[in-house]
Amino acid sequence: MRLLRPRGVYAPQEDTELLAQAARSELRTLCAQPGVEVLDVGTGTGALALMAAECPGARVTAVDISWRAVLAARYNARRRRLPVVVRHGDLTEPVEGCRFDLILSNPPYVLSPGPVRRGEVRTWNAGVDGRQVLDRLCARVPHLLRESGVLLLVQSALSGVDATLGQLEDGGLSARVELRARIPFGPVMARHAEWLEQRGLIGPDERKEDLVVIRAQRN
Repeated sequence: MRLLRPRGVYAPQEDTELLAQAARSELRTLCAQPGVEVLDVGTGTGALALMAAECPGARVTAVDISWRAVLAARYNARRRRLPVVVRHGDLTEPVEGCRFDLILSNPPYVLSPGPVRRGEVRTWNAGVDGRQVLDRLCARVPHLLRESGVLLLVQSALSGVDATLGQLEDGGLSARVELRARIPFGPVMARHAEWLEQRGLIGPDERKEDLVVIRAQRN
């Protein structure tokens, strides 16, 4: 899928595809139901929202804090004639009070010794523990899920999988690791490798990380 991606908007990568794999499986079941509501948090180019919008009858909403991402996602949806509503705002703020059957999110989760700044760095930099966005997302999502609603979230295992599972379970959801893939470090992680070694998060000369998709469902 070729998408418009302005500078400063996150490009779909291995984590996007892993999350899309899990989402396709979920949507095969959901698409049999009328009026399915889907939310994509941190939509970027809109890649995941567009995939969900191909589900017959699905109503898809996408949110991003970046105006460039919002405009890119709107353009990509219009170009493919897919009915995606794209809203500007921080995480789930634009949809507070709404309820969804499926929530997708590929949030920033990369551990970084540097500060989180505006611009392209913000699309991946999630602070020294990788949880600057994850913790906020885990606190908000449970209130947005319908009964039996599902969250699919992708993150690095270095960013604390147990912490994510625990927070979601504290929010009343049943959570588990759905998919896992081991991939080589990209340019950013490679630059941070020595710092990660010093913190004891990776072994000497280790240059791969595990990506995980977490599935959490309201009981």
